[in-house]
Amino acid sequence: MSVLGAIIKREVRGYFETPVAYVFIVVFLLLSGFCTFYPGALFERNQADLAPFFHYQPWLCLMLMPALAMRLWSEEFKSGSIELLLSLPVNSFGVALGKFLASWLVAGVALLLTFPVVLTVNYLGQPDNGAILCGYLAALLLAGCFLAISGCVSALTRHQSIAFVLAVMLCLLFSAFGMPSVQEVFRPWVDAQWLDQLASLSVLGHYAALSEGVLLAQNLVYFASQIVLWWLATALLVELRRVG
Repeated sequence: MSVLGAIIKREVRGYFETPVAYVFIVVFLLLSGFCTFYPGALFERNQADLAPFFHYQPWLCLMLMPALAMRLWSEEFKSGSIELLLSLPVNSFGVALGKFLASWLVAGVALLLTFPVVLTVNYLGQPDNGAILCGYLAALLLAGCFLAISGCVSALTRHQSIAFVLAVMLCLLFSAFGMPSVQEVFRPWVDAQWLDQLASLSVLGHYAALSEGVLLAQNLVYFASQIVLWWLATALLVELRRVG
């Protein structure tokens, strides 16, 4: 645990010693506020809730989480510092977990700094704060899922730009499975049962239920399994490159 803590501390310090974390947090806050108050029309809706805020979170995470995670491994392989990192008394699974948790912590800080919008709706009305808390949990799990996917992609290449593009495409794919417009394209020549299976893989469906305050075990298990599977895949890729 002490080594894992050291890895997390090293990665978080690396984020904040460079402009990466600051730029990410500022861009995240600006885009979240803009989407909530302008396209989301928080004031014009005359409802004391954060539905507009949570509605746009998947699309913000789709672009920003790959940008945060694209350097996780590609920079290590490019600079050669991966050799020093893997020389620590911890296996590839521990290193992958530490780097993922560090990026998730930065994303959590950015999400936490949106608290003024919660104060705003509480000042203007009497919202269901339990549902808001559940929505924040959904946003945090969604960010973790996209970070796990992006971190795995980062372990495939030395180039951050390639890692970013591939991660965005993969996150978009997992988001598109549940879109009605996408399902309509495949409906004429794909069995309905298979369409339902594809829809169940969509992050949007599970996120939507949680963000609306519906706390179901199946949604929590979905996000937990996604994070764990992509973390394991990342560790295996790192181990293969280490052995090779």
